[in-house]
Amino acid sequence: PPAYAPQDPNPASEQINKVKNKPDADPDNRYAFLENFDTIFLIDDSGSMRGSRWREAYEAVRAISPICTKYDKDGIDIYFINEENVFQEVKDQNDVMEIFTQMEPHGGTLTGKRLSFILDPYMARYTEDPHGTKPVNIIVITDGEAQDDDQSAIVRVAEKLDKLKAPTHQVGIQFFQVGNDPRATSHLQTLDDNLKKKSTVDGNLRDIVDTVPWKRGGQALNADGILKAVLGSVNKRLDDDDLTPVRNSNSPLSTSRFNFLKFRKL
Repeated sequence: PPAYAPQDPNPASEQINKVKNKPDADPDNRYAFLENFDTIFLIDDSGSMRGSRWREAYEAVRAISPICTKYDKDGIDIYFINEENVFQEVKDQNDVMEIFTQMEPHGGTLTGKRLSFILDPYMARYTEDPHGTKPVNIIVITDGEAQDDDQSAIVRVAEKLDKLKAPTHQVGIQFFQVGNDPRATSHLQTLDDNLKKKSTVDGNLRDIVDTVPWKRGGQALNADGILKAVLGSVNKRLDDDDLTPVRNSNSPLSTSRFNFLKFRKL
């Protein structure tokens, strides 16, 4: 999507601009950009994710989650496409991984429905209180093409954001592809490049989607690639700084540390 516009009418915009304009002496400056976002993981736990793809998803979550839990001070939220529990305000990477390992891939890939489940309430809050609603960065880890109309779900949100003149970074959706299904690659690339064709509104529909394969040429993304991918849907003006490793605590999972939200079954 377009880089941050200074006129965006949201209090987070000023903080985002300050972060991006800080001197580069502090290597963490670029990653501090994430402090201004609520981070949501949406993980594909459908049946097609079994085996090597589930292991790739594990690797991706293990690499990405330390960055996100470090900078989202109130904790990240974790959704799965089929799992009924939502894990909110998770602040420790070890807990993220423990949650992941408790899941078993099953069911279909209704990505659009789950995105709507996440974004419809968010957009209602933003419409009611645009200045008090924190921007959101949704990281989707999936192996393939959705079995429902995920394109329309995303276009609907982008159109509403345009209508409300929301900041360009208000909503970002980052797709990580695990596995190497060429149809999935094509579909995700369409989400990234061609959603404007699905819009019913004339003019330029904002770009809120970015996609990246977890592995290129058999090699997982390096640290710099991970950083760019995590921020890709909300800020594409990133340089080649190296990623600073994140130190994690070793506390065990305690379900009392999370807010569990039971939601309706598909």
